[in-house]
Amino acid sequence: MYISMSYILMVLIPGLVMSGLASLMVKAAFSKYSQVATRRGYTGAQAAQILLDGAGISDVQVVPTHGYLSDHYNPVTKTLALSEAVYASNSVAAIGVACHEAGHAIQHARMYAPLWLRSALVPAVGIGSYASNSLLFLGFALQMRPLLMLGIIAFSTIVLFQLVTLPVEFNASRRAKALCVSSGIISEDEQVGVNRVLNAAALTYVAAFASSLLTLLHLLIQAGVLGGRREE
Repeated sequence: MYISMSYILMVLIPGLVMSGLASLMVKAAFSKYSQVATRRGYTGAQAAQILLDGAGISDVQVVPTHGYLSDHYNPVTKTLALSEAVYASNSVAAIGVACHEAGHAIQHARMYAPLWLRSALVPAVGIGSYASNSLLFLGFALQMRPLLMLGIIAFSTIVLFQLVTLPVEFNASRRAKALCVSSGIISEDEQVGVNRVLNAAALTYVAAFASSLLTLLHLLIQAGVLGGRREE
């Protein structure tokens, strides 16, 4: 079975620490800068619309959605959904999040390659997520290396998806940081808060990828693909 003491020490504990710290940093940054209103007073919805208009994008609708930091851009429906704490807020944090999501819409319109690659990987990731646990369990339980390797390959699609997600998220944040100032939404001195919120958010994607990569490395070690003997 691949859930072992080495899994706990190599994967579970580091993963929990990384994701926990990243989550705390996001909540701290968002909470702090949610209390800081921008001088020009644009709401998150208005800021996103300004960036969409500036990019010549007229077929994306900015809509409110429920949930804490549930903001997202849906390329299928072409909707840019902003959470309640962002949509109608004129805080520095809200502007950062809204402009980040608008950055994804701009990526989609500009056919940004990593975004399209990530979208193309979605079906494979769905299959991999569904199949990997069963294949890994059976592979270890029955001592069947072919099943184990199939499970590792299936899990690898998740790691690849998270890897491709990194440039997508980093690029959207870079666009947001630059455009929210150049579009006149915030002043340059307010950009510090936007940067801190978006940098903290980026760490959650780094932590997710690192945790999955550690899991993959552990599986490869257990399967004897990397150095060391497999644990029974």
